[in-house]
Amino acid sequence: MPASVRKLSIIATTDGLLLRPAHQHQQSSPTIQLKYSTHEIVRVGDNQKILESTAASLECYGVIGLFTAASSSHIIVISNRRQVAQIKRKIIYTITGVAIIPLSSQKDARRAIEGVKAAEKQAKSGQTQQEDDSSDEDERRTSQQCGDVTDNDESAVPTRSSSKVDFQSDAAPQQESTVAKDVIDRKGQYGRFAERWFSRQGWSVEKKRMQGMSGDEVKADISDDQYGRSGVEGRPPQVKGEIAALVPKLLKTTKMLLSSESFFFSYEYDITRRFGSRGISGHEIPLYKLVDPLYFWNSHLMDPFLAAGQGTFVLPIMQGFVGQRAFTVDADSQDPKSVIAAVNEDVGGIVEMQKNAAEQKTPKDSPHKEYLITLISRRSIKRPGLRYLRRGVDAEGNTANSVETEQILSSAAWSPTSRIHSFSQLRGSIPLYFSQSPYSFKPAAVLQHSDESNHAAFKHHFNQVINTYGGVQIALLVDKHGGEAKVGEEYEKHTKQFNDENGIKGTKLGFEWFDFHAVCRGMKFENVSLLIDSLDTKLEEFGHTIEKHGIVQSKQVGVLRTNCMDCLDRTNVVQSACGQRALEHQLKREGITLSLQADATTQWFNTLWADNGDAISKQYSSTAALKGDYTRTRKRDYRGAINDFGLTLSRYFNNIVNDYFSQAAIDFLLGNVTDQVFEEFESDMMSGDPAMSMAKLRQTAIDTSSKIVIADQSEELSSGMTLLSPHEPNTVRTFPFEECVLLLTDAALYAVRFDWNMEKVSSFEKVDLRSITGIMKGTYITSTLAAAQTDEKRNVGFVVKYRPGKEDIKRVNTRSLSTAVTPNPGKSNTEQINEEGRRGSDDKATDSDSDDRDVEPTPQAQETTCDLEDQTSSHPNSKSSSVADLKILSFKALTTRSSHAGPAAVKESQEANLASEEEQIKNACEEIRKAVRRVAAKSKNERKSKGEGGGEGEGENENDIDDFIEERDIIGLAEAKKRAGYLEQWTHGLKKLVWA
Repeated sequence: MPASVRKLSIIATTDGLLLRPAHQHQQSSPTIQLKYSTHEIVRVGDNQKILESTAASLECYGVIGLFTAASSSHIIVISNRRQVAQIKRKIIYTITGVAIIPLSSQKDARRAIEGVKAAEKQAKSGQTQQEDDSSDEDERRTSQQCGDVTDNDESAVPTRSSSKVDFQSDAAPQQESTVAKDVIDRKGQYGRFAERWFSRQGWSVEKKRMQGMSGDEVKADISDDQYGRSGVEGRPPQVKGEIAALVPKLLKTTKMLLSSESFFFSYEYDITRRFGSRGISGHEIPLYKLVDPLYFWNSHLMDPFLAAGQGTFVLPIMQGFVGQRAFTVDADSQDPKSVIAAVNEDVGGIVEMQKNAAEQKTPKDSPHKEYLITLISRRSIKRPGLRYLRRGVDAEGNTANSVETEQILSSAAWSPTSRIHSFSQLRGSIPLYFSQSPYSFKPAAVLQHSDESNHAAFKHHFNQVINTYGGVQIALLVDKHGGEAKVGEEYEKHTKQFNDENGIKGTKLGFEWFDFHAVCRGMKFENVSLLIDSLDTKLEEFGHTIEKHGIVQSKQVGVLRTNCMDCLDRTNVVQSACGQRALEHQLKREGITLSLQADATTQWFNTLWADNGDAISKQYSSTAALKGDYTRTRKRDYRGAINDFGLTLSRYFNNIVNDYFSQAAIDFLLGNVTDQVFEEFESDMMSGDPAMSMAKLRQTAIDTSSKIVIADQSEELSSGMTLLSPHEPNTVRTFPFEECVLLLTDAALYAVRFDWNMEKVSSFEKVDLRSITGIMKGTYITSTLAAAQTDEKRNVGFVVKYRPGKEDIKRVNTRSLSTAVTPNPGKSNTEQINEEGRRGSDDKATDSDSDDRDVEPTPQAQETTCDLEDQTSSHPNSKSSSVADLKILSFKALTTRSSHAGPAAVKESQEANLASEEEQIKNACEEIRKAVRRVAAKSKNERKSKGEGGGEGEGENENDIDDFIEERDIIGLAEAKKRAGYLEQWTHGLKKLVWA
């Protein structure tokens, strides 16, 4: 395949940033320039001279991509890497450091480059980190620093050195002795939990370590306050606009994410595809065209380079885990417990073993056989994100925390004559719509959407899985009692329904519900073997992939799909047990009998899987996995439980503080949203789910509402729309504002409260068009906390004023239906109930078992912020009456700007052809006015036909109806600022301080 650029120089020149390949064998690759002004990528002519002595330059190991936020563009390059494995003599690296360089000017680019160099110099100056003595030593091992592979020897392996994180500030150390200092000094005994709570940098240091930053990076990052904590080396460029305030945090988050040792790449080997699923490769096909798009994490960031035709700079990276161990077995040993003769866990030693094996330095008659076990986990870029912010499934069948894990057994030499064994497993969130609150230690799962919507998404998901892997065996690990049971029961129900429908092309799902906590109660995690035994027949049927001479001799024909609620801790234990079973079976195929459970020397296998579990857990929950001590040692004690408690607190802290912005940044970098998401974040301190099609959801709500609330079949629906409305009726400013459905027919206006989670009507209020006395439209500002919320052009709405009549009703869809009607002095309550019952007998808003209807007098108009002094206007429906007789319905326009990106979002936007907020409100008011005019004209004609006449002030002049749309502020900016409460401002300020 065409060689990707492995090493390049970044040079800040006057006109733009130059990217020039540094390797001699890559001189055929072009030098390109990224223009400062236009961000255009152009090829530089060979005759152009570069004066490096006057231009700042930086050497890096590949380009991750280019992104633009708030009109400010930045390029991300790999500044540090570390070799983690070698497959078929091809090196696999993890990214340990990135540099983010602005494309605003030579000055800013030069400053960033010099900042990178200064950070590297500081990292090499010599601070060492002492490895932790606790049982989770390997979790801290992610902070080790490695050198770079030299230009002359790509297979050279960096030596690993450890450095000690200095938990004190850069100032001179103080000599006083404190309890906190004593606890930290004895952290080997007290553990990381005490270190977090008592160190001066506390949670900040721990969070960065949890995300994989080295000790030197942690220190350098924490001390980088002089430039506003931008996350880039050097002062960030000045950016204007509403989103600009969050750009420094975006840069910092991006750097932290990509430097977390969670991203892997190879210059010449496709790590995104498992054995048995690789397509045809050739020397003329570049790597980025071979990789699986499902795991091509920086695909969106590379679009500018592909559009410019610079494919040699495109280097695919994958999020997940890659680990490798080498072990030697004694083929002559008769004892399954002592088959393992030697183990090598050091990357340098593993590479040396592969080199020696390839050179056949081991005697042929030696009873010792050398093997490699390689573990690769691939995180899907579909429905990506963090724990409680991404749960369940989306409409396309993609699930949160979807990870494919492949365990590969091979000879150390990767000889074509030797078998390569591959066994793959799958994890992913329960493929139903559900959510959980991040503000609880053990939140209950809340099911969402209708049964039909859930089953459609369920089928989409398993259609993908079956088409990819073949058969599917589900291992469900959630509790059968308590908060998790409900979602488990739904999962089981949809599985049964799926199988009753004959599955997908006759392929049905296997389902095994294993209550992990109940069966393994008392730290008896060895009871997981009961689940493995029950799945043995199915796993034997699925088999595993075997490749020899580059030809697939047998292929795995099914996959085990394991999940708990998070698909982390319990899932890690079960998957490692399945991996253990697979390795034993594969070695047996090689003529070697091994018992990993009984052999005390096989802790290396457990450690490999524990590292994998920690990596996946950090990517989804920002901490290492729970139950890691059992995965590593196959033992569980109180120390592991205490460590898990500390990790649980860390997760809780991240859930409520850090994850909201990180989720927005991840969606932005993957191209699921535009930079508009940061404006949404500034307003709400959170962002929406880009996988959710709001246009489809809103149209479904309109269709559902119209079928439910319009009881009279003779009524014709004129239009339906979704708008924001105050929480309390008959007011203009009560929080929270709720998205509701407004339906307009030829006879009435319906304000529908909709349960968006369950896709059901909660309540509705019907207003006869003849009761409407006027409409007021104008500026409608409900909050002044963010710039977007104070824009008078975008924050608009209208208020419908009406006098309740006998045709006006209000219904609530509960088990005890409450119907509110206006009391009629001429009829008793019983007569009104009977009449309403006859008129609403076909009303589908009632529950089947809801027959009690209690009359509630219509509440009088509450205090509102809009002036309703004009109560006796001359339009046809106006009658002299007191202010207290008036009621209002308040509506505010939804924002027409969406942060959702991608082809589907663009198509939706084009189909919707959304008007501005002002135009939407204007059109809605005009439609209501026209409807009221028509009903007034119809009433007038009916009276004339009966010889009753029009009556004074009623329809004498149809043009009078034009006057009832009054343009005035509902809540103006000045008034909104006056009404902004101190508590509201303080709460938002605190959230912004912590989250943004």
